[in-house]
Amino acid sequence: MPKKNRGRINRIRHLIVMCTLSIVFLSISTYAWFIGMQTVHVSSFDVEISVTESLSLSLDGSTWDTTVSISKETLDASSYVGHTNSWGGDGLIPVSTVGEMDSNASRMKLFEKASLTATPGGYRLLASRIDNYGIDQPEQDGYVVFDLFIKNFSGSQYISELNELDEEAIYLTTDSKVEVGAAGVADTGIENSVRVAFAQIGRVIGTTTTAGTITGITCASEGDVTGICRTAQIWEPNDKDHNANAISWYNTSCLARTGADLTETTSYDGACQPFVDGTAYPTYAVKDEISSADHVDIYDGTAYNTYDHGWLEGAELLYAYPYFTDTMKLLTGTDRPQFMTLAPNSITKVRIYVYIEGQDIDNYEFSMIGKQIAVNFGFTKQRFIETDISYIGPDINEGAGPE
Repeated sequence: MPKKNRGRINRIRHLIVMCTLSIVFLSISTYAWFIGMQTVHVSSFDVEISVTESLSLSLDGSTWDTTVSISKETLDASSYVGHTNSWGGDGLIPVSTVGEMDSNASRMKLFEKASLTATPGGYRLLASRIDNYGIDQPEQDGYVVFDLFIKNFSGSQYISELNELDEEAIYLTTDSKVEVGAAGVADTGIENSVRVAFAQIGRVIGTTTTAGTITGITCASEGDVTGICRTAQIWEPNDKDHNANAISWYNTSCLARTGADLTETTSYDGACQPFVDGTAYPTYAVKDEISSADHVDIYDGTAYNTYDHGWLEGAELLYAYPYFTDTMKLLTGTDRPQFMTLAPNSITKVRIYVYIEGQDIDNYEFSMIGKQIAVNFGFTKQRFIETDISYIGPDINEGAGPE
């Protein structure tokens, strides 16, 4: 068998988690954060996940296997009784988050546009929190979210205290990607505003067999449960890819801003900072509710209109979230960073969010014409691949690196 093919087989065999997501946007209405807020309808969203011998997966806390499948059509049948999973309802809308968790609700904090008015150099933004945090409150429409339970068989000791140094490193495979789907329209840039967030809620010892205990895991450390609820790890794919139309939109609508508010005394003069293809830029995501008194423009940030709201550290309304990017994913050797960690001999409840980031600079009026995106991601425990150490010998690739 050719070495290239053997490497592919080994990489598939040793994936920890492989997930394929397809989102078909049927509506042709505008979805851009700063122009409109119509619904982008969703159809045919499927998830297929597989693991190696060291992990087992479940969607209901009682049925464990090396593979699980879930879709919009099988959501209720695949999930546990009383779940709050959602396939987006009638469709997706742009939202924004910095991955902060609400420990009382065991949910990720999300914000949506409340209002938007054009300014001389951009658009004034008002944002409100999405109501997914009340007692017994379901997740709202507009984003995809589901619970995945991961049983890690590495080691026999379970350490109940929460300490990342006691946990095992997990890496995002280099073939993980978000792209326009087979039935989509290329060259619109819709894939560049997608985010996938992984929120670890809590965990129990891996020998737990009571389904109710597993599905009932929350952020609270009570009884046998170790609450986690650390800030979600969010993956930003295509961080250096920028569509020409998105660049043109930015250059046309953004002007440099000075002054403390959006009154007639505010000055907009000159071009904003450069925005070019092939360079990664920060996303100033919404960190808290924004009112008209806050005078926030969507282009606020030193990387764009040069204006910085963050003069008081910790009080930022827009925050440059440190995403895990495709650029980081492709680093080699000891430069390759871990994506997340899992405790040995544990069952961890992970709440996964798939959404459109409204504050992404690539989110412009016409990208919705792309209609369909495909999301594929995988995890591996192997940090190094053969090329990292100039390996010479039989093909024993247990990683998921470049072909």
